[in-house]
Formats: sequence, structure tokens, C-alpha cells
Amino acid sequence: MLSLLELSRVARVLADQWRGARLDRLVQPSELELELHLSGGETRDPDDRLCLLLSWRPKFGRASLRARPQKAPSNVLALAQFLKPRIEKARLREASLRGGDRQLALVLEAREAGRTQILLSLMGPRSNLYVLDKDDVVLRSARPLSDTRRDLEIGRPFWDPEGGPTKEPEDRFAAVPDAELLAAIESEYAPREDREIEDRLRHQLAQALKKQRAALERKARTLERDAAATEEAPRLERMGELLKGHLKQVQSRASEIVVRDFETGEPVTIPLDPTLSGPANLDLLFKRARKAMKKGIRAAGDLEAMRGRLDALDALKADLEAIEAEDEEALLAFAERADVVRLLDRYAPRPKGPAARETKPKKVWKLGKRELPTRLVPKRYRASGGLEIWVGKNDEGNDMLTTRLARGRDLFFHLEGSPGSHVVLRVEKGDPPEEAVLEAAELAVQFSKQKNATRAPVHVAEIKDISKPKGAKPGLVYVHRGRTLQLRRDPARLARIADARIED
Repeated sequence: MLSLLELSRVARVLADQWRGARLDRLVQPSELELELHLSGGETRDPDDRLCLLLSWRPKFGRASLRARPQKAPSNVLALAQFLKPRIEKARLREASLRGGDRQLALVLEAREAGRTQILLSLMGPRSNLYVLDKDDVVLRSARPLSDTRRDLEIGRPFWDPEGGPTKEPEDRFAAVPDAELLAAIESEYAPREDREIEDRLRHQLAQALKKQRAALERKARTLERDAAATEEAPRLERMGELLKGHLKQVQSRASEIVVRDFETGEPVTIPLDPTLSGPANLDLLFKRARKAMKKGIRAAGDLEAMRGRLDALDALKADLEAIEAEDEEALLAFAERADVVRLLDRYAPRPKGPAARETKPKKVWKLGKRELPTRLVPKRYRASGGLEIWVGKNDEGNDMLTTRLARGRDLFFHLEGSPGSHVVLRVEKGDPPEEAVLEAAELAVQFSKQKNATRAPVHVAEIKDISKPKGAKPGLVYVHRGRTLQLRRDPARLARIADARIED
């Protein structure tokens, strides 16, 4: 970050060259920086422009000239929302250091709002930007006060921290003329900051992929153990068959019985539940055998889907490794992919401080003028051809989706003869791609009681052919026409559409 001497020069340049400049616009590109777009001034032409960057990023805190102004984010951040009515169209009246330390004070005066002081405090990990009124009362801070100055309070006067720089200040820009100082500072800091941000993002991406693979591998190992239950089923069935022929020999409260295998002639020990009778133990053995077989078959299907997800994850890792070290644009594009965003949100979430909570836009679904409760909002997936697939979360959600949200030509999917979610493929124009239809059918099976089936009959009909009987229980509808699709399950397709979830 800038030294005391360097920041002192910045204050002098702003005071000498830009005093009286008008603030035309302010932009907050991120939680750790603010741009003030100034024009004119007492000693300058009215058409002169300055994009003054104020950054309180701990390692790269600075005040400099940003050659290319950043675009304002689609959701205006909290600090910008707070400042706009107070300082937009204001004039820069003063620029100075405060408290003999790295604190750049900019005083802006607006006709109606009066004087407001923006204080850029460069204090290493405790760097921050404060907004003070004309009486030095703290109105706002960019970062939480608990992270930077616990001795300050919103609504109370600001005071300068005790002490000062612990080492002799240096001026790395001593050879740079004052007129070029702000641009020189940005030329020095911006590339280093970009590299660090890129390196951090690349590291976060690599770690997220690594953690996701570890999590999937743990699940796969569990599924492999469960799939091995199919090997246990024949042994249990065999013991049941042997016990059936020796029921009269089972003694009361016995914990086991030894019988001879009539095929091999070898003795076989059959464990028993001493609290159950012989016939009850026989039923228990066959029940355990059936349960083991079902468990193994179910796990085998889930394991195949899990391997598809692992393959997709390996493909993501290969895509990341293929991005060249200096290709920032490609790295950012990769990080914005929906499947990658979900991984980052899970394994490298952004800090959720007070500012983040205030600026997070409220995501609301509306039906006409009525807001839709979260429990009724369907799950959404991006299907082939850019279409969306909506899935009801519960019986009420199924009703809302099928009878209120879906449109006439949208396609309705439901597994025949089995309870499950209503699934709707949103149709734009013409016939939807066949792959999108298969993806919707996959989700209809996945969100039903037959999720582990390898084949399943899925009924497909247009929404206009669906009706709900008056007084029927939630989730019950009548299908008047349509067709039955005999779906052959495809784990890779299921993994692909599952990863295309649109986050609400």
C-alpha cells in the first residue's frame, strides 16, 4: 500500500490540481474500492476528467488514477447506495492527510446535503473507508468496524488512532512529476493486484474441485460397500433355505443353530435372534436377504451416476488446467459457469459481513401481484436448447407449478403409477429438442419413488391437457391426453442435468 510520504503527495496533488472539481458520478465496483469521477476544478478546464480510485484492499490500498473506469455492478453495493444522495454533484473542497498517518481525507460539499468527509484509512489488514459528517461523526464504514476499529461506533465522533508509521516513510515515485503521480501509482499497483486476484481465484477453483472430488469419492466408497450387499443376499437366502428344513430343531432362546448343508455336506452355523421363534427367524433371514438385494441394486445405480459426476468433475479440472497463466478473461469466464459457481459457493463462499447482507438482492418470485413463498418455488434446471425444466418441491408446489405457473404448451412429465414431483419443460416456440425431453423425463424419475429404476414409463402431456379436480388433495391432477415415454435411464444425462441446476 502507499506509504505516508506517497499518500501525502497524493493529497497535495488533489488539493492543488483538483480542488473545486465536481463529482459527476461514483461507482463501487467491489466491496473494497470506490471510484469518484471528477471533472473541472478551480485551476482546470471544465472538460478535464479524473477517475479517482480509492482502494482499501489490505495489500494494495491506494488513491490513484484509473485509466479505464469500471462498470457499475448490476446490484448497487451498500456504500454506493449510502453515498450517492450525499455527494453526487458535490464539489471537492479539501484534500489532506489526517492525524499524521496514512489517512486521506476528502471533503466534498453538496448544495443540499452540505459537507461530507470521505476518509481513506490505509492501515494494512485494518484498512477501511469511513464516511464522516461535518462534525466528524461516523456515518458509515465500508468494512465492519469490528474488523478495523473496534474503538469507533456509528453515530459517534471519529478520532485518529494513536501512534503512527513504525518505519521511515519512503517515496517510490520521487522521480515522477506531480502531474503524473496518480497514473504512475495505478501502473505500479494494478498489475500486481490483478495477478494476486487471478492467483487467488485459480487456487480457490483448484481447491473447490479437489474438495468436491474428495466428497464424491467418499460417497462412491459408501455406495461400493452398499453395492456389495448383493453378494450377501444369496448367502442369507441359502441360510434361510437350510433353516426351513431344520425348524423343528430350533430350541427356545437359541442364538444360533448348526446344520449340515445338504449340497456340500459341510456344517453351517446360522445366527438366530433368541427373542424370536424359529419361523420368525426364518422370515427375518429372507427379509434381510431381500433388503440386501434391494440395497445393492439401488447402490449400484447410484454408483454409476456418481461415476458420471466424477467424470464431469475431471473434465472441469482439465478445462481449468488448460487455461493459460496470463489468460485472465478465460479464467473469469470459467469461474462464471453455473456448475463452477455452485462449487465456489459451497467451498469458497464470499464473506457475509453486514455490507454483504445489506446489498444481497432479495430474490422474490411473484405470481401477478402476489409474492410466492419459498416452499412453492420450483427447482429449475437449464435443459438442452436453452430451455428450462421446473420441478415441484412438494404437493403444494406441484399444484402451483402445474396449475398456475406452467403455460399451455409446456410439457408435463410424471412417472406412471408412482408418487413423485411434477416436472414441467418450458416450451418456447416449436417442438423442444428431444434431448431436453429426455432430460425432463430423467428428472421425473429421479424425483419419484422409482428413482433407482433403470427403466421407467414416463407420461408426457401438454399442460393444457392437465386438470385438477375440485376438492382433490394437493398434488393430484388428471391427465386427459399425452403419450408414454419408455425411458432407459442414462447416468451421464442425469449427472449433466443435475449439474445444470439454476440457483434461486
